[in-house]
Amino acid sequence: MVEPLHRRFFSSHKSLVTVFWIATFASLFIWQFGGVSTRGGALYRAGSVFWWSTTVSAGEFPRLRPFSFNLTDFGAVGDGLTINTDAFERAIFAISKLATKGGGQLNVPPGRWLTAPFNLTSYMTLFLAENAEILAVQDEKYWPLLPPLPSYGYGREHHGPRYGSFIHGQNLRDVVVTGNNGSINGQGKTWWKKYRQKLLNHTRGPLVQIMWSSDIVFANITLRDSPFWTLHPYDCKNVTITNMTILAPVFEAPNTDGIDPDSCEDMIIENSYISVGDDGIAIKSGWDQYGTTYGRPSKNILIRNLIIRSMVSAGVSIGSEMSGGVSNITVENVLIWSSRRGVRIKTAPGRGGYVRDITFRNVTLDELRVGIVIKTDYNEHPDGGFNPQAFPVLENINYTGIYGQGVRVPVRIQGSKEIPVRNVTFRDMSVGITYKKKHIFQCAYVQGRVIGTIFPSPCENLDRYDEQEQLVKQSDSQNVTDIDYEI
Repeated sequence: MVEPLHRRFFSSHKSLVTVFWIATFASLFIWQFGGVSTRGGALYRAGSVFWWSTTVSAGEFPRLRPFSFNLTDFGAVGDGLTINTDAFERAIFAISKLATKGGGQLNVPPGRWLTAPFNLTSYMTLFLAENAEILAVQDEKYWPLLPPLPSYGYGREHHGPRYGSFIHGQNLRDVVVTGNNGSINGQGKTWWKKYRQKLLNHTRGPLVQIMWSSDIVFANITLRDSPFWTLHPYDCKNVTITNMTILAPVFEAPNTDGIDPDSCEDMIIENSYISVGDDGIAIKSGWDQYGTTYGRPSKNILIRNLIIRSMVSAGVSIGSEMSGGVSNITVENVLIWSSRRGVRIKTAPGRGGYVRDITFRNVTLDELRVGIVIKTDYNEHPDGGFNPQAFPVLENINYTGIYGQGVRVPVRIQGSKEIPVRNVTFRDMSVGITYKKKHIFQCAYVQGRVIGTIFPSPCENLDRYDEQEQLVKQSDSQNVTDIDYEI
């Protein structure tokens, strides 16, 4: 008996999933335990490449700036109990005086360094040694209040001022936060509990937020347990995020997104592991009329070589705050496992803006509820001042090399009459399913094409092309709705 085509097609790609898992976790293991170790090397950057050279003796700090300081030189005590805010502030002030001389490096030795929030300065390297942990004080009275983000209208959760981030920076240039896999710990559990109990009067602060800055690098450290979004670059240019571990509980850690590029351009996120309580990565550009007025898109962002887990949200999201526009995004070589959703675009009437020129390539989905999602009715707004006729434009979205197993609904693209999804392309897709009923490739108001054979069978909204990209069948059902949230 000849095995059905779709089973043979999936079987070959199931093997690829296994190989991808092994290779990816081997790479992660090598990185974490020595293969890409940052033990005592020199760090330098060329374009988007960021690596170490020339080793020094164990226990020493690599010298990455002309001037170097140790946190203990300023009286810090790494016992997890002493508040070291003054030591951090005095050290960073000393570095701020060295901008014309190439800047300075602040070394954080092994220990648990408790501190209130503090600000970085330009031409600075913050280096966390192995077993160094910077701990955030949990009492919100130590956290400064800042004005609302201009592209959001007010604090994301409450009107009025918002809590600043634990590690903060504004109008900076040439900042590197790196180390030998030391960690920055937001100790967010207290914040999460107060949020659920509605005991906070202001929007929670991110763990790290860099605003209006350029030439920023995060590498070779762990970020964990943020009160809110974990790493939030806001209106920044030339940002590199590489070899990072970003962690929060996958349940009951609300809004702990991993990385949220917000109105950023020319950015790379690569070679990292993210397991958090909300979106692994969420690309944003402002909220409704405030984002439209601010007018700063997110564009030219490359996301590659990641492992992501998000039990309550999505591995990689675009939106829903995308009113300034999002374009030229590439997501490639990404494994999303044991998650609610894989890759998602979310928006709504009132957002305005656009999402265009998006490429998902070589994405592996393992044990997910929904694999690919486009949602156009994510109706959450800052206030009543939005324009309900401001319809976003969604176009030029490509999915190539999408593999997986154990996915309940591989595709759910929910366009609408007001917000149709245009020029979507699927090519080389094989996703094993757990739900055997029909309508697991769901579409509504979608125009696009399928090139070659994919599994599962696509919705009737899409044109069919052969492998040579010759039209085989043109759809006359682009506005057909086949969305079923009961599956």
